[in-house]
Amino acid sequence: MDGLIRFLASTNGRIVRAVVGIVLIILGWQVVGDTAGWILVIIGLIPLAAGVFDFCLLAPLFGKPFRGEDIRRAG
Repeated sequence: MDGLIRFLASTNGRIVRAVVGIVLIILGWQVVGDTAGWILVIIGLIPLAAGVFDFCLLAPLFGKPFRGEDIRRAG
């Protein structure tokens, strides 16, 4: 699990999270629609924000820092 957290904190991991968030938002807004679509849009905002603002929600669950910069510094 340590490798996953390090990947998510890396530049490529941040890009992947942002892209996944954008895809979820587009799917919710354009494809699904209605209430389920809006729920998907809200869920998509989480990985998008995590990638853009460089934080990892999973890291504290495994004893790692919340901020991506701190995870990268810890190695």
